[in-house]
Amino acid sequence: MKIIVAIKQVPDRDAPVRIDAAGKWIEESDLQFTMNEPDAYALEEALRLKEAHGGEVIVLSAGPERVGATIREALAKGADRAIHISAEDLGTRDALGVAKLLAEAVKSEFGPESPDLILTGLQSEDLGLGQTGVILAELLNLPHASLILHVEKTDSGLKVKRELEAGWFQEIELPTPAVLTIQSGGNKLRYATLMGIKKAKTKEMRVAAAEQLSSKTPPTAVLEKIALPSKQRSTQILPGTPKEAAAALVEKLKFEVRVL
Repeated sequence: MKIIVAIKQVPDRDAPVRIDAAGKWIEESDLQFTMNEPDAYALEEALRLKEAHGGEVIVLSAGPERVGATIREALAKGADRAIHISAEDLGTRDALGVAKLLAEAVKSEFGPESPDLILTGLQSEDLGLGQTGVILAELLNLPHASLILHVEKTDSGLKVKRELEAGWFQEIELPTPAVLTIQSGGNKLRYATLMGIKKAKTKEMRVAAAEQLSSKTPPTAVLEKIALPSKQRSTQILPGTPKEAAAALVEKLKFEVRVL
């Protein structure tokens, strides 16, 4: 199987966030960056499929030069090669703009010979739009399924397990090639081994400038202004007897605060 995995580099979830001077994005100069966790699960699913059926796993990522470190991490875990779309302005592109970049890279790399499978994470941890994988499937005119926990190769294509609401699951079959967005938690993530880290240094990482791919994908302003959420405090006195007040408190904790 020839599998492409789209990954994104995002700020570490424990990193302190500060708004930049322009008020349009966060200050990145002192941040630590890491692989988007849902994309890490997509990579893990691809590596398991490769181990079971053979083939090749290609990592695809867009962003500035620092994204190379996250790509090397994916190569160290077992991906065979990578494509880095060099884009300093990735933060100015909406989900459609990013998906167009990825789609153009796939077409440029493979032409009419599309990969058997394209995997993305369900959503990114920084913006959380959950749209890029779905739009990518539409741009490539490929079948798509989301919220995938498990992928099984069959004689006719793929059988996938989807997570639905309220603890329900759904199993469906798709032809290949296809695009799947992977839900977190379906597998246990692996760590890069020392040997994998050494091999990653020799694996191919092709760099494609976004300008070469984006003649039809001009940057789109996504955020006009961002701000940290304001903190508010309020006090409520619950009337009635202690028993009535306790019952009212439980109702608020369940349906308003949603901690029970």
